[in-house]
Amino acid sequence: MSKNLSDFMNENMKQIVIEQISEKPSEKSELLDEIESVINSNKSLSFANFGYVLLSLIFASMFIFPKIYIQQQIYFKSREISKLKDEYDTLKEENRLIGTSVESIRFKNQILDTLF
Repeated sequence: MSKNLSDFMNENMKQIVIEQISEKPSEKSELLDEIESVINSNKSLSFANFGYVLLSLIFASMFIFPKIYIQQQIYFKSREISKLKDEYDTLKEENRLIGTSVESIRFKNQILDTLF
């Protein structure tokens, strides 16, 4: 029963809307004309709008490009530091090996000197 009532109300609402639209076609066309004028009025690009866009791009690039440059410099410096640290570790290990070799030679010389 409620379904029939809701269908009946929907049909009545549709009929009322159709009657209002058919009674006032001039208002409908005026409304469509206004909407069309609003939509079509913003299609041109004025010099001021172009200037604002250009200034925005320049302003954004002033912050983006230095950041990229600084990040690249940090990256290359960290690579250089890493390479120098690897060389330092290698030289430190060589120094340790040479130190043990020198100590071994000294020990042999001391033993040989005491024998003769």
